[in-house]
Amino acid sequence: MPPGPLPALALYGGKVVTLDGAERIAQAVLIRGNRIAAVGRTAEVLAATDLTAARLDLRGRTVVPGLIDGHAHMDREGLKSALPTLAGCRGIDDVLERIAALARAARPGQWIVTMPIGEPPDYRGVPEALREGRWPTRHDLDRAAPDNPVYIKSIWGYWRHSLPLVSIANSMALRLAGMGRGTLSPSPHLTIERDASGAPTGVFIETAYMPLAEFTLMAAAPGFTPAQRIEGLERSMAVYAGFGTTGVFEGHGVATEVIAAYRHLRASDRQRVRAHLVFSPAWGAAEGAERLALVRSWLSWLAGRGLGDGWLRVAGLYGEAGEDSDNRLRAGALPRLGTGWAGFNYDSGLHRSALRDVLIEAARNGVRAVGIWPDMLDLFAEVDRVAPIAGQRWVYGHVSTADADAVARIRNLGLAVTTHTNRYIYKEGAALAARLGPEREDEVVPLRRLLDAGVPVSLATDNVPPSLFPPFWHAVSRRTREGGTVAPAQALTRLEALRCASTHGAWLVGEEAERGSIEPGKLADLTVLSDDPLSVDEDSLPAITAVLTLVDGHVVHRAPGILPNLPSLNRSLP
Repeated sequence: MPPGPLPALALYGGKVVTLDGAERIAQAVLIRGNRIAAVGRTAEVLAATDLTAARLDLRGRTVVPGLIDGHAHMDREGLKSALPTLAGCRGIDDVLERIAALARAARPGQWIVTMPIGEPPDYRGVPEALREGRWPTRHDLDRAAPDNPVYIKSIWGYWRHSLPLVSIANSMALRLAGMGRGTLSPSPHLTIERDASGAPTGVFIETAYMPLAEFTLMAAAPGFTPAQRIEGLERSMAVYAGFGTTGVFEGHGVATEVIAAYRHLRASDRQRVRAHLVFSPAWGAAEGAERLALVRSWLSWLAGRGLGDGWLRVAGLYGEAGEDSDNRLRAGALPRLGTGWAGFNYDSGLHRSALRDVLIEAARNGVRAVGIWPDMLDLFAEVDRVAPIAGQRWVYGHVSTADADAVARIRNLGLAVTTHTNRYIYKEGAALAARLGPEREDEVVPLRRLLDAGVPVSLATDNVPPSLFPPFWHAVSRRTREGGTVAPAQALTRLEALRCASTHGAWLVGEEAERGSIEPGKLADLTVLSDDPLSVDEDSLPAITAVLTLVDGHVVHRAPGILPNLPSLNRSLP
């Protein structure tokens, strides 16, 4: 961070949505150092501002507390630009031209690894969208890069949430990977496409949402480097701050390589979004008493508030019931290839009884636990009967469906809820409602029931996309991808949705006394928005961006021409 305090800053002439409990709407806010000094009418705030303070006329714009993403996967966003893109390629010749250019710039024998074929962020409609209507093969890629191994990565399946995933290698890449006619697939979910003679074509087809080929058959190809992780995370923070996000909670847990990237940015004063990281364990071959010994060894840095400060904190443990053979294969690539797009350890799952023992140990020692799959609610209740968890703020994430009994248990266990509305309202809401039937439709992501029960609900992006305003829109409109609505009785008001995107996020990370509202004495985490989320046309909600974002009183994002002379947290800001 820049040395010394930032100058005082007055934002005036706008609409300040305080979320202060009284739901006060002010006109101006004054910031001194890293704290909010005053909130009120424009004349009052300007009267308290000395001549050295910077001033920004909001011109009617809306200011809200900084948004806190309850399940962000923030590290993924910047990785999408760590590899050469194939976006814009309309046919195989276009792909080959792009690969050939990369080969001309590479040394003979140097790996060329690219992003998937298709158009980000969803990579939909391929290969049909290509002129040839097919995937390129190894022979196609050989023409473009005869002297370099080439691997076109598959997507992270949850970007599109449809299958299959496809990756492609050229002949040199297959040779370096030791692949030939006799190579067998390690999983029924991974198909090696073959030509009429039985030789691999270089095309791998997967029917699982998390890539598998790159960790098994193509493990010879390089993964993300530590430098790419660090640079990607820094780019990610810039993107999230551009949508008004000032803090994230990583509830799926993060692996040590991601923690290392965060620590590097924190140590070099390049962090611009606060982060609360939950630990993703790699259980490997650990058994019984050895697992519990591991948990006990982690107590000093996972229990309670964990390790860190208001910018970067590591605390809590991710839990997942069930061991998956494909995940064991993916985890086998550690440590050389890391975790790929995931950022979490693939072998973080345990048999239910083993996980129960781990969670009981966690509960007895004040280690917060997070689970994101439906079966975790029953398991949390079992743990609670042995070692009470109420008051420890355990987290039940995603929440696709919940009946009245489940909502009551969530409340009674003192759980926080994080959502995945992009998937369970927008993408799959119609299918979930059809499966449950009309009489049970209100069980689909029951936000109204949860709030009415007093459960803190935090909106989340899951990085699909990185803005919290699509989830805000889902919570308010209950709109599905097909254009209808699902469980409209579970809709939130706009003010409630904003509270779920900020105030409840502050509670989730244990900092409700410091963040989540705009009040004197609280940290100066706030954002000026392109449109007013409380009044803009409903269909315009997903497109809202930030004009100015402050974290700890520092400028971490600003639109061109906004406060050009104010010091920034990062020198790269315009």
